[in-house]
Amino acid sequence: MTGGRAPCPICGRPGHARHRPFCSPRCRNVDLGRWFSGAYAVPAVEPPDEFDEDEFDG
Repeated sequence: MTGGRAPCPICGRPGHARHRPFCSPRCRNVDLGRWFSGAYAVPAVEPPDEFDEDEFDG
């Protein structure tokens, strides 16, 4: 870390207080675009359904 600032998570340059944790509006917008595109999606494993349609009488 240079100058006590954390590096920008997009480009690695020192972060700027106005755009924290990014260094510029450009890097902030790149990050936002990644969220919108689903690049930061958290993978999930869904449990199997407990309900079996063949057992339903009603």
